[in-house]
Amino acid sequence: MRKLSEAEVLNLNKLLQAETNGVTKARMMIPAIGDDELRRASETSILASEVRIKGIQQFINENNIIPTAEVH
Repeated sequence: MRKLSEAEVLNLNKLLQAETNGVTKARMMIPAIGDDELRRASETSILASEVRIKGIQQFINENNIIPTAEVH
């Protein structure tokens, strides 16, 4: 795979950050949802987001997007 540009790495970072923030907010809202069907839909959405997050993380790891020497 070709080396990603700085802009692409930043976009990947922002995408991961947005997904993570979305999951956090959705989890916080679950107790406030009174309708069972809406709660199940929200939980399903959370699971889908978690799968996307894991996919992004796997992509980063498998393609050495962030060399481990740079992680502090």
